Amino acid sequence: MKLVMLGAPGAGKGTQAKMIADTYGIPHISTGDIFRANIKEGTELGTKVKTYMDQGLLVPDELVVDLVVDRVQKDDCKNGYVLDGFPRTIPQAESLDAALAKAGDKIDFAINVDVPDENIVERMSGRRACVSCGATYHIVSIPPKQEGICDRCGAKLILRDDDKPETVKKRLDVYHAQTQPLIDYYEKCGALKNVDGTVDMMQVFAQIQDILK
Repeated sequence: MKLVMLGAPGAGKGTQAKMIADTYGIPHISTGDIFRANIKEGTELGTKVKTYMDQGLLVPDELVVDLVVDRVQKDDCKNGYVLDGFPRTIPQAESLDAALAKAGDKIDFAINVDVPDENIVERMSGRRACVSCGATYHIVSIPPKQEGICDRCGAKLILRDDDKPETVKKRLDVYHAQTQPLIDYYEKCGALKNVDGTVDMMQVFAQIQDILK
């Protein structure tokens, strides 16, 4: 099974991707991991990526697609994989499909973890992170034993800048402009499957398992 995970920032698609990978014994692939692995191994593609990243530039679509296609052709992907955070745009999706088609392959399902914006703002603005050990909490769903204090190390808990409501709203605007069109793209391809991301994460996973049966 070859899967693409879709969903807004904070929808929980990364958590679901990890659960799918663990349950079905297939790799969970994110572009960040691919970049780091290629840079560390000093591959030709990794050297190109590093050149862009060192200059603070976005890695071009063509290079990202080359890296992803190179990754999914490795032996551990023969039974499938979960792509998380890629593709982000229609051109990336089209390039990926074209490259996979050349190898006689295609994406089986694009699973969209659907969560309304207001839920995401509430969810992310309730997150708290420890300034010392990095442990994360949520004031509603995973509260610390003592308000504002980390259970693990006793340091202070903070609301990170990227979890502040105004920042989350900006990230959602970018998502809707750039990535939301992918939902229409995969719907037209017949690969889109929507799951309700507002319920408990195990219930979300149960919906995904029903799709993959």
